[in-house]
Amino acid sequence: MRVTIFGSGYVGLVTGACLSDAGNQVVCVDVDEGKIARLNAGEVPIHEPGLEELIRRNRDQGRLTFTTDAQAGVEHGLFLVIAVGTPPEEDGSADLRHVLAVARTIGTHMGEYKVVMTKSTVPVGTSDKVKATVGATLLARGASVDFDVVSNPEFLKEGAAIADFMKPDRIVVGTDNPRTAALLKALYDPFTRNHQRMIVMDLRSAELTKYAANAMLATKISFMNELENLAERVGADIEKVRTGIGSDPRIGYSFIDPGIGYGGSCFPKDVKALVHSARDAGQESLLLAAVETVNDAQKRVLFGKISRHYGGRLAGKAIAVWGLAFKPNTDDMREAPSRVLMEDLWAVGATVRAYIRSRWTRRSASTARGRTWCFARTPVTRSRAPMRSRSAQNGRNSGVRTS
Repeated sequence: MRVTIFGSGYVGLVTGACLSDAGNQVVCVDVDEGKIARLNAGEVPIHEPGLEELIRRNRDQGRLTFTTDAQAGVEHGLFLVIAVGTPPEEDGSADLRHVLAVARTIGTHMGEYKVVMTKSTVPVGTSDKVKATVGATLLARGASVDFDVVSNPEFLKEGAAIADFMKPDRIVVGTDNPRTAALLKALYDPFTRNHQRMIVMDLRSAELTKYAANAMLATKISFMNELENLAERVGADIEKVRTGIGSDPRIGYSFIDPGIGYGGSCFPKDVKALVHSARDAGQESLLLAAVETVNDAQKRVLFGKISRHYGGRLAGKAIAVWGLAFKPNTDDMREAPSRVLMEDLWAVGATVRAYIRSRWTRRSASTARGRTWCFARTPVTRSRAPMRSRSAQNGRNSGVRTS
């Protein structure tokens, strides 16, 4: 089948690589000429286990190509996948500019029936906006072309994204057209042959499902972290408590490991966006607001323990930090607890010596402003530039602004 993916960030690249590996002809479109040049040269701009080899194999066999030519991309695909960024606005709402820009691009160049699939994480009602934007662009052209809009959210875990795509626990499809559901079933059939994992629902329910899933997981994390702090105060062993509650099948063991807070490209952004969506609908989301508050406080717990251990005398001390990404097997430092810890240490005059496994994180962390580092036991003084991870530069989704 012919698939075009708009956006060559995390979601776009994983989706493109996996769909092409199943035998589909996939074109990835992005406005970033430098990124497309690197991809065509064999350089993968993000770290995800197994992704580089998957892209190389399918590119070499002619099933996966990368281009900046949006018109060629629209003409190529029966399925037009929107996988561009939806960065948070200052009020927490999702910025849909890139999503709607792609919708206009599709309407500008579409000449035959297409299935427009939104994989970007978007608020409820976005599919209606995409449909209206494509329709208005066609009308302005004086063209009449049939198309369907589908909500097909991704549920990829960074560090295990390929396995998640190849062997999904569910594939959520939001559509109001049985014909489109049948086309999606054919597209995903190679990934669901042993077990039918596709769940078809209406567009708005599919959009809300993505936010609801991430918000639920974030809630479990914050609950367990708050319980950990209580256990420490009352002399209980949080690991034994975790075993005791996790053995209940209604609770389970997933996402109940205590830690120093969640980060990354999804949970912080999606919880904020869901809180904003609830507010727009006239509902205050008290629980999710508390989830955010607990998580923000948890990121400072480790610094408090270090400070108390040294009696508040941290100036001039060298503190080792092992790992900077928000979770293992990724290079993503967005919203990572390590960033809060290091800023707090620097604020009191401490020096950070960080060990970073990923070559991409090592490069991007080196832009931290005016700090002394130790990468693989090699001290370096860095320039005064904002600390930003390579994944933050590339984005979980990539911004495509084509027309």
